[in-house]
Parts: sequence; structure tokens; C-alpha cells
Amino acid sequence: MAARLVKRCTCLLRKATLVSPAVAPVGRLRLARVTPRTLTSSATSPSSHSPGSLSGLLEKEQVFTTRQEQQEVDQLIEKATQPEELLELVGGGHCLHENHAALMLIQLSRLVSDKPQDRASLLQDARFQRLLQFTNSQIATVWHGPLVRLLRSLYALALPTACKELQSVEQEIRWRMRRLRYRHLAFLAETSATYMQERGSQELLAELLVHLERRWAEIEDGRTVVALMARTGLLSEPLMNRLEDKCLELVEQFGADELRKVLVTLAAQNRRSVPLLRAISYHLVQKPLPLMKSVLLDLAYAFGKLGFQQTQVFQRLAADLLPLTPSLTSSEVARCAKSFALLKWLNGPLFEAFVQHILDRAQTITVPHLCNVLLALAHLNFRPEREDQFFSLVHEKLGSELEGLPPALQVDVVWALCVLQQVQEAELRAVLRPELHTQFLESTSPKDQSTFQKLLHINATTQLEHPEYAGPRLPASALVPRLSVLQRKVTPLEKELQDALKGLLGSRGSFMVPTQYGWILDAEVLLDSDSQFLPLRDFVAPHLAPPSGSQPLPPGAKRVAFLRWEYPNYNSRSRELLGRFALARRHVQAAGFLVVDVSTVGPQLRRPATPGFPPSCRRKGSLEGGIFPKAPGSGIRSRPCRPGLHAGPGE
Repeated sequence: MAARLVKRCTCLLRKATLVSPAVAPVGRLRLARVTPRTLTSSATSPSSHSPGSLSGLLEKEQVFTTRQEQQEVDQLIEKATQPEELLELVGGGHCLHENHAALMLIQLSRLVSDKPQDRASLLQDARFQRLLQFTNSQIATVWHGPLVRLLRSLYALALPTACKELQSVEQEIRWRMRRLRYRHLAFLAETSATYMQERGSQELLAELLVHLERRWAEIEDGRTVVALMARTGLLSEPLMNRLEDKCLELVEQFGADELRKVLVTLAAQNRRSVPLLRAISYHLVQKPLPLMKSVLLDLAYAFGKLGFQQTQVFQRLAADLLPLTPSLTSSEVARCAKSFALLKWLNGPLFEAFVQHILDRAQTITVPHLCNVLLALAHLNFRPEREDQFFSLVHEKLGSELEGLPPALQVDVVWALCVLQQVQEAELRAVLRPELHTQFLESTSPKDQSTFQKLLHINATTQLEHPEYAGPRLPASALVPRLSVLQRKVTPLEKELQDALKGLLGSRGSFMVPTQYGWILDAEVLLDSDSQFLPLRDFVAPHLAPPSGSQPLPPGAKRVAFLRWEYPNYNSRSRELLGRFALARRHVQAAGFLVVDVSTVGPQLRRPATPGFPPSCRRKGSLEGGIFPKAPGSGIRSRPCRPGLHAGPGE
């Protein structure tokens, strides 16, 4: 059987060899006799994976594949450098077909794109109008590639919305939508989606987005995914979900620049896709990708904007940025410091390098850049080794320019100096003057309310840490806590703590106490010299607004404040409180309280010790022993720390 099969195949091959020389000339003769004719399907080259934008792929599309040599008119269109050279071809005796007309309109759009005057005169030219009419009459035979580029060009020429020729092109694209290749659809989305929104072509845009979503499986390269995510991510939630799935599928093929673009796109849209962020983080750590300076800065910005914690990625970013610090500009240093502050990631050597960079450019550093670095240091509660030189430079720069900054930025800068314990009286006076704080006192916007809270902290600094200060302060009416301060979401630890304290203290304590300093105490008790409870309402309470009570505290009495610290209150992977919460603790202590810190306790994050309390009070969040009498069965259970909880939910 096998022998007969081989013998038959040999005979067939011999016959084919004898016939082929005679057939080939006939085939060539037939091709030679075929006259050039218009095609209705796209004769495009196979999809290429070489780098470049979607626009570049379509620009290089070979549209005249039926001829081995281009006609003279094709060369004239390609080499034209002035609109007049193209308009002379209209009615000049040249043989034009519909693709020539479309290509001429595309080339005209390019030539006048940056010349509004030439564009206005072009639209009034009779030859241009004839070219539009000719294209419109043959629109059904224009190939796919030139057609989608033609729509982009007509949009760029700012033709009226009611223009018949423009509407004809839009309608033709809608009819061909199912036959267009996915890269043509992606090109439309990349180059024309914005025009469609502005010009009211909502039906075409909606249909385009639907086809992009339904045919998402046809995407073959990361370049298309990135372009579509950037252009259409905000226009269609279902499409963005599909693109994220495709990005997860192709992320292994991405280079450093594509990973950067995906992250920046997610950050720009404030879209925190945890699975995709995990995948990108994995490849950034595992692959030896060369990361340029611009890529490192964009990665730090994106992770900071999205609040995504990944220790190994941050370690690599910090290690790669450290040797590049001398080559960074002041703007890049400020941007990078702000990004790491948002991540709550303190890398000592890197921030020391930032401070050294500023000191080396003390004469040229601008105040806004200096303020951004100062705010980052305050957020992380970091004081550099050369703090004397750095803060001398800060005071020198702010001395003449502080009052020229926007009011909210003035408050932020002085608040940052209060956190770092470097504020001076002149700076306190600048932000506590009535003409500045009045605008925040009367405003109800969340941003202004946040700024006013910082003013309360600054005012508290003058009372508690600068008693010699004799300048203006906030009025007494402004110190009264607002209801909005207490109307916030209750965390699991806060609820557990409140329930335990109420069961332990009962009516002998006060809970969720708002103070005139802008801070809220989780609980407060008053103890005499024998650690027995005293009634809170009977004694003077200067920390309240307005102050309550009439009797002075008896000798040896002490106030005890319970302060709750959760993972977001700490630097990432650290036991150090962030600047805002370190300031709160410092103010409460300065107000005469003994502070009991209640925090999440785990193997990597330990609660700060409370000075002045017995070890039994500082162990595992216990509130018993040595402060007030022990109640049977009472106590606070510490919340266990799951591995990785410090990284935020889902990371």
C-alpha cells in the first residue's frame, strides 16, 4: 500500500513539473493585460511588529500593489511640499482615480495642519471643492486604509459638521465597520475619537467603541493595547475591562516603555487595577529591563498616584535613581520626592541625596520646587543629616516670597515646618493673620476645610510649642470643632477599641473627644495621684473648645489620652509615624496628657513605646496595670497582623 502511494505521488510530481513552464507565461500574460482598476478591499501588507505608532503603520501601508512602478501622479502627491502643487493636479490633465483624490486630501491636511491661514484659504478654493466632490462620488471604492486616514484628515481640516462630503465619509465607515481590520479601528480611535466627541459624531463613536470591545481578541501587539487604553479608556468601561484583560495576556512581551505607558495611563484615569499592577510589578522585578531616568520617574509617579505598595519595586526604583540624582533637574527631584511621599516610602540615602541636590543648587532652586521637597519631608517625618543648612536655605527663600505664594500653599509650607519643628515666628504670623485665614474659615469645600484643619494645627503649635509667640491667632469661635470632623467612616480597629473602652471605663471616661487643637482623642480619663478615677466634667479642661469645668486639677492628678494608630498612619514597612500623626502625638503630650498608644501590632510593625508608663502598659496594646485599677475580665485585644497587610488591601 505504501509503495503504491509513493509511486502515485511521484507520477503526479513529474506531471506538475512538465506542465509548470507552459503555465507560467500564460499567467504573466494575463497579469500584464489586466488594466489598473479600483479595489474595494484593502490591499495592505501583513501586520508588522516593528516599533512605531498605529499612525506609522497606516502611513506605510502599500496601497498600489497592482503595479510594479508608481505612476507620475503618485510621485507628485508624495513629494508635494505646498498645497498649490497638489491643487494643480486637479483638472491638469492627469489621470486621477478615487484613491489619488483621497491621498491628495490627506496630504493637503498635513501641509496646512500648522497654518490656520492657509487652511482657511484652502477651504475656499474651488479646486479643493471639486476634489472633495470627486472623492465623495467615488467614496464606495476608496480602499480601507486611505478611507480611515481620510476621515482623520477631514476632521483636522475643520470642515463644517453639516458638510455633505464629511458625512458621506462617516457613513461609509459605519457601513464598512465589520470589514475593517482591527488596526484600522484602533487607528480611528487613536486619531479621531476626540474629534468625534467635539463635533457631535456620537453614533459613529458609539459604534466604533462597540466594535473595538467585541473584537478585542484580535489584538496582537502591546502597542495597540496601550494606545487604546490611553484614548478610549474613559469613554467605555466595558472596553477598558477587555483591554486590561488583553494587557494581562500580553504583559510578558512588554518592554520597559510599554510598561511605563500602561502605568501612566492607569494613573491618569485613576484606575487601580490590582491584578494588572501586580503583573507589571512582577515583571519589573524579575526582568533585567534597562530603566531610563524618565521611565523611573514615571513609574514612581504612577505607583504613588495609585497608592500601590510593592516593596521590591520601590527598592529597585530607589537603587536606580540614587546614582542618577546629580543629573536630575530640580523639577524632577521635587516630582520624585512627592511620588515617594505619596507611597509613604522613606529611603534615607535617596532623600539625603535629594537634600544634597538642593543645597548644591541653592542659588537657582525655585521656591515651588523647594516647597514640594519640604512637604515630602514633612509627610514622611524625615529630618536630613544636614538639616541646619537645608532649613536655613528654606527660611532664606521663604523670607521674601512666602506671602507671594497661593494662600493654601502658604498654609501647607508653614504646617510642614511645624511638623519638622523648624517654624519661625515670622512664618507663623504670615499665615495666622486674619486676612488669610478668613477665606478658609468661611468656606465649605473639602479642600478648604482640609487647609483650615492645618491652620488649627499651626495655631496649636503657637500655644503648645511656642508660648513666647505674641502674634495673631485664630479667633475663639474658629476653634469650636465642627460636626463634619466627627462624621467619618469608622474603621474596624476604631470600633473594636471604642467597644472595649466603653466596657472598661463606662461613664468614667469620655470618648471621641474633639479638641481645640484640631485632633480627636479616642478616649480620655482623669486620674488622681492614687490612680483613682476623677469626674471629668468637674475639673478644668483647657483642651476643649470652649474650655469646660471650674475646679483646678488636684495635685498629682493626670489626664490620660488614648490615641489609635493604624497601618496607614505609619511609613511603609516602618514603625515610624507619618509627620501628621507624629505632630498629633506631640501636641497631645504638650497639652499635659499621658498618651496611651493603641496600634496594630505585628512581626514587622511594633507599636511605639509610651514614655512614662510601666512596661505592662506598653506590651501588646494592654491598657491594664499601673495606670488605673484593673477590672476583672477587661482589656484590649491587639489586632493580629496578617503578612502583607501593611501593603494595603489586595497588594
